[in-house]
Amino acid sequence: MRSLPARPAILRAVAALLLVALLLHLAHNVAGLGRPAADTASDVVHHAILFAAAGVILWRAARVPADRAAWIALGIGVLSWSVGELLWTLVYVKMDPQPFPSVSDGLWLAALPAWYTGLVLLVRGRIDRLPRTAWLDGLIAALALTALVAALVFPSIEATTGGTPETIATNLAYPIGDVVLLGLVLYAFAMASWRPGRVWLLLGAGFLLVAAADLAFLYQQATGTFQEQRWVDALWPSGFTLLAIAALVPPGRPVPGGRDRRTLVVPLGFAVAAVAIIGLDQLERQNRVAVFIALATLGAILARTWLTFRENQRLLHGSREEALTDPLTGLGNRRRLLLDLDDALLAAAGGTSRTLVLFDLDGFKSYNDAFGHPAGDALLQRLGDKLAAAVASHGTAYRLGGDEFCVLLDRAGDVAEPVIAVAAGVLTEEGDAFSVTCSHGAVILPADAADRAEALRVADRRMYAQKDSRRGSAGRQTSDALMRALKERDAGLSGHLMQVGELAREVGRAMGLDAEALDEVARAAELHDVGKVAIPDAILEKPGALTETEWRYMHRHTVIGERILSAAPALVPVARIVRASHERWDGSGYPDRLAGEDIPLGARIVAVCDAFHAMTSNRPYQAAVPMEAALVELRRCAGAQFDPQVVESFCTTVAQGLAAAVSPVPR
Repeated sequence: MRSLPARPAILRAVAALLLVALLLHLAHNVAGLGRPAADTASDVVHHAILFAAAGVILWRAARVPADRAAWIALGIGVLSWSVGELLWTLVYVKMDPQPFPSVSDGLWLAALPAWYTGLVLLVRGRIDRLPRTAWLDGLIAALALTALVAALVFPSIEATTGGTPETIATNLAYPIGDVVLLGLVLYAFAMASWRPGRVWLLLGAGFLLVAAADLAFLYQQATGTFQEQRWVDALWPSGFTLLAIAALVPPGRPVPGGRDRRTLVVPLGFAVAAVAIIGLDQLERQNRVAVFIALATLGAILARTWLTFRENQRLLHGSREEALTDPLTGLGNRRRLLLDLDDALLAAAGGTSRTLVLFDLDGFKSYNDAFGHPAGDALLQRLGDKLAAAVASHGTAYRLGGDEFCVLLDRAGDVAEPVIAVAAGVLTEEGDAFSVTCSHGAVILPADAADRAEALRVADRRMYAQKDSRRGSAGRQTSDALMRALKERDAGLSGHLMQVGELAREVGRAMGLDAEALDEVARAAELHDVGKVAIPDAILEKPGALTETEWRYMHRHTVIGERILSAAPALVPVARIVRASHERWDGSGYPDRLAGEDIPLGARIVAVCDAFHAMTSNRPYQAAVPMEAALVELRRCAGAQFDPQVVESFCTTVAQGLAAAVSPVPR
């Protein structure tokens, strides 16, 4: 939004002159300090303020393109009112009797539609989003205000209203027009969630003073208490001065719709006013128009309450759907699966069998590394769409995170097998430089599992068993060949590595790794010492401490292991973990002195599992220690040698008995 293209000094001077003139006018009218000559001077100041305000507003419209039409309308309204006031002072005030309605009345009343137009145009330019409740808030505010004005002012006006139809219409046009004016201001405030900003605060205060002056004048005229050049006369120039200052204030940014305490408290305040009018009517009869409008206010409040309830229900439903939906694919997430599994198990208890199938993508990590995460996300979206379409008439598809998908089928046994085959087929995509396939594990409910946790465990175990059973893969064949070579060279070392692999798999599972990452960690744990095939037995089996030269030689085994494994492209991710398997959390490890989370998570897991199994195994240079002592030592070294989070997960896994079957192998 552009700022006002004028010199700040000029703006300050204009505002200062208006305020000084207004203060002199207020001193004369409110304090009654004037004499006849002073009264004439006060009239001059009065009209000067009015025309100056109109000039400032129109000047603003001419100089600033933003909201030009709105400010032109507001300026024309102020100018029309000012001309009517001048005409009254110069012509009609000297007549006896004074004509009513007069041309001045026409000019004063003509200002109202011009102001309405300007306010509506400003609302459109200032509010960038209008919640539906804001419209009702504005209606409630306008109705409540109208009811109050009707209760306070209309009885006196009605009592003195008579004469020709033109006279009656003119008498009623002023209060009705002013109420509509204030109603529009309240509409604007409500649409801005009662955070209108400086411009709207000044406009609202200005029009409030103008309307208050009109209503006070009408009331005093009706009751015979009006006196010239008193406080009522000062309200009009005060209001127009605020309008002029509003024109000089740089426009702010569009007000965003929102919800806070004001959006509730303000409508409640107007509701109390409406209830008060209806309550007073039971004690003393109020104006019928006021009571009717108060009832209409309560009707609008009921409508607002209903609409708020509907919006809250919609928001609650939207939040629930968002919490149960995977943001990438739009499929149900793990939380939705757990809820649906509960329902499926209840239905299964009544004799309806269901099938749960877990899928894990094979080769996705390599695809992600080769083409980048955006391409990986796009692939997951495509596969998710295809999976949802494939099972749409047979069940529901989910994405559990990472590259894991799931389906819950409403059938079981042989009739489910074709659907599972189709689902596995659509979770496949191949290209010139990549191949993404999937492994899966199926569980029949309730035959294979009685609760959701058991169902997921069994499905995950079967899925991993299928993944592990694919002996035809180059990576698996290479791993088996290397493990066989290690066993031929040192059966004890081979056994140690296999058991470290089992530990690493369980810890990785406890830390939430997906099936492909678990496979990589387990292979890395099994092969992390493969580089020791190049280390002489004299060093490996030396009963005493190694020399510095021997340690340097020993430290080469992780790099040698990486070179050996990297010869098989399928084992490149495993090779990276092996290279970092002897790094330390504090950065003092080898070969690259990595620290903290710069060390691959798989390598951090392997380090803890390897250390634990080494401590609980007999070595040429060290006897085995009890499991409890080994756990104490791991915790002692957490934060220095080991990742504290991995140590905690490992100790929890051991405490749960997952490592109980791992028997130390003497070396």
